[in-house]
Amino acid sequence: MGPKTAEFEKRFSEQMNVTYALAVSNGTCALHLALKVLGIKEGDEVIVPSLTFVATVNAICYVGAKPVFCDVTSLEDLTINPEMIENLVTERTRAILVMHYAGFPCNMDRIMYLASKYNLKVVEDACHGLLSEYKGRKLGTIGHLGCFSFFSNKNIATGEGGMLVTKEEQYYTKAKLLRSHGMTTLSYERSKGHSTAYDVVDLGFNYRLDDIRSALGLVQLAKLEKDLQKRAALRQHYVKNLVAIEGIIIPFQRYEDFVSNYIFPIVLEKSTAEKRDKLRSHLQAAGIQTSVHYPAIHKFSVYSEPSVRLPLTEYVSDNEVTLPMYSALTTDEIEYIGETIKQAL
Repeated sequence: MGPKTAEFEKRFSEQMNVTYALAVSNGTCALHLALKVLGIKEGDEVIVPSLTFVATVNAICYVGAKPVFCDVTSLEDLTINPEMIENLVTERTRAILVMHYAGFPCNMDRIMYLASKYNLKVVEDACHGLLSEYKGRKLGTIGHLGCFSFFSNKNIATGEGGMLVTKEEQYYTKAKLLRSHGMTTLSYERSKGHSTAYDVVDLGFNYRLDDIRSALGLVQLAKLEKDLQKRAALRQHYVKNLVAIEGIIIPFQRYEDFVSNYIFPIVLEKSTAEKRDKLRSHLQAAGIQTSVHYPAIHKFSVYSEPSVRLPLTEYVSDNEVTLPMYSALTTDEIEYIGETIKQAL
């Protein structure tokens, strides 16, 4: 960590309109540090969606807490269901970890109300939502801490990398200490003669981001808004081409605020996993890459809980298809994708 990392943090905080930004090795590290500085520990419970990438849930287990899985709101809104959150709160609940699916916001007004009502902390997994907005505020800046990823498929890609943001100085100071082994000074500072000694005052981690990746992040941050504007236009074209096709749901179809459009998901109606996989195979044969976001976490072997029933999440996991979404995509390609889907169905 050197001058490029410091500059990356500064520009990121300015772009997000948040007080503190801390560059880290990846988004998983950001999630781990967020829970760590909040004091989440063994025996605590954290309410979390099952429809997310596994790192969101892994971070809860890293601090010894128990993930309590929550369903999504609907097939049109694939974010965590606030009403179910309230039903899951127990005397052991300490936090809510939300994930802004595809860059579209959770119902943060309701979630922050519940957090206040039950004295809970809120961590935002905003890895999909860089520069996405909720009522004029950037995602990741509404809860107590926000986490971002710069993995190779994200809106900013540095290979590996992440950012932790917060408005609270106490969380920032603690996370900054834990980021580099709990050391009171850093190697870069000592090399410049600012300090010749250091103490280790906490059990920290090696979660630093190097200046090479920070330099990549700086360049991409400057291009980000233009890239997202292109994605927004492509999303409108997608919706125009897909809305009339019977048998599919376009989640967040009517959401109008600015979002990252990290991915473009569709959900098949009255479908099965087998039918979804046949559609994906048909698209692959036509030269169209697809993906699935995501397998339900509560169904993974390591997290399997037979008593957990999340019907909407389970349906989405079996019937969601993620279509191509990137700023260099053309309208002709989107029309081809739409026509191919229509023929296949």
